[in-house]
Amino acid sequence: MRVNSVSMCPSVFQRLSIPSARTISKREKILLNVNSGGGKEILFRCTSHALKELRREAGKMGLLYDAQVLTWSRVDFNFSYSVYSKDLFGVLLQSPFLRDFDDRQMFCCYLFPGNNQSMKAFRKEVIFLIDISGSMKGDPFESARNGLLSSLQKLNPEDSFNIIAFNVEIYLFSSLMEHATEEAILKATLWLSDKLTADGGTNILAPLKQAIKMLAETTDSIPLIFLITDGAVEDERDICNFVKGSLTCRGSISIRICTFGIGTYCNHYFLRMLAQLGRGHFDTAYDADSVDFRMQRLFTTASSIILANITVDDLECQDSLELLPFCIPDLSCGCPLIVSGRCSGNFPESVKLSGVLADMRKFTIDIKAPEAKDLPSDSVVARRQIDLLTASAWLSGSKELEQKVAKMSIQAGVPSEYTLMVLHRTLSEEKASETTLLQDVLNKITPLKKKNMQTTIMLGNLGVGFGNWRATAENIPPGSEETKPTEKLFNAASNCCSRVVDRCCCMCFIQTCSHMNNQCAILLSQLCAAFACFECINCCFELCECG
Repeated sequence: MRVNSVSMCPSVFQRLSIPSARTISKREKILLNVNSGGGKEILFRCTSHALKELRREAGKMGLLYDAQVLTWSRVDFNFSYSVYSKDLFGVLLQSPFLRDFDDRQMFCCYLFPGNNQSMKAFRKEVIFLIDISGSMKGDPFESARNGLLSSLQKLNPEDSFNIIAFNVEIYLFSSLMEHATEEAILKATLWLSDKLTADGGTNILAPLKQAIKMLAETTDSIPLIFLITDGAVEDERDICNFVKGSLTCRGSISIRICTFGIGTYCNHYFLRMLAQLGRGHFDTAYDADSVDFRMQRLFTTASSIILANITVDDLECQDSLELLPFCIPDLSCGCPLIVSGRCSGNFPESVKLSGVLADMRKFTIDIKAPEAKDLPSDSVVARRQIDLLTASAWLSGSKELEQKVAKMSIQAGVPSEYTLMVLHRTLSEEKASETTLLQDVLNKITPLKKKNMQTTIMLGNLGVGFGNWRATAENIPPGSEETKPTEKLFNAASNCCSRVVDRCCCMCFIQTCSHMNNQCAILLSQLCAAFACFECINCCFELCECG
């Protein structure tokens, strides 16, 4: 069984773009097209909106949400589906399109676990590394602790675990690995609650070395390091190089590393590269409220491995082979694994995929490689490839890789760390060549009087950056100085007001007023009325004196 989901940002329409008349009806419409790429039957799991099925084919669905509402929805759109099959492995090929900066053939290998009951999950030995520096104090530490404890509950009794808390020092829950019994988990809960307080600086290398040392003798199970941090450190490249040299195959399976970042002060690309070197997974939470849920989701993926040491044998002989990620992660229950890349020459008609099962038997399967006809695989993997190549460019410092990421970003229309986003339009009296919600808002604030006029708004870099050493050193909590993406858009929109009122944005003022509650609005109106009365009295005194 393969489970997948689609999640979109809230359908938020700013109030200044909505007419004030309440008699005007509002209509919301969402058109969703699903293509699983496997040609198998798709089944609903859950959805946040009432979707109507428009069409259904093998591996494809068309869905529509159309509703008349009193107020615009501010709820996230979520949709999940399942694809049932005994085994779901495949390769999609796609030729380079016109004006592609890279003339090599594109390929995308997708690996879905299916519902094969013979593929059992590996036994695990897990060490959690949790950041307890001063910036984690309060909600970040509470949320991370809750996520860690929830992850402990997912372990089986035959699994073993340990916890290492770190700031500038390291604190071990136990000198040895503990079996995941109820007694041991309760003991860990009390230790996290009573013995630890968030304080001090951040040192990631020391606890990482300690965890690798403790898992060095692991055999016949998956050794897993789960790193949780909210900060950036100066020796991040040294840490990656140390891990690259340390994670040699000890016995049958080497140590896996999963990383989880909190906020934007941590270097997401360092954490992504660390997870890639350790054949693991990376995820992040930008606010404390989503830490628990996302940590559990990441740990579920990392701890339900059914196929390890995956290799695609027939690709090694291809010319100019580029494989992303270069270290293929393990296949987990309920989570698809996607490996993509480019190569020169003729792609083989089928490729051989190999791996190791939980009982240490070797697993091999031949999968065909058909040409992708109606599935744009380059668009599906663009975001993933850009993030992986950005992490490689950060580690190597390669300007050539940075330029490649920039070209991919421009070609795919996906923001990156090496590109800027610009809103550009040319409006005529009859019809605009391009229109967006933001541009419509700008039209209401600064009406265009000329028949043809070009407007360019620089939104700047929309990436998350490469961490903030200063904020980490000063123990600034995540989110203290961060700007939300929507605020960046409206800050860009405020440029149109600067020509009229220097350093004063009427759009920001309107947006602020739109979020006032009734009590604040009443108080503001009363203050305005009082000032108006005082001004009227002052005017009367001046008239009397003149008379």
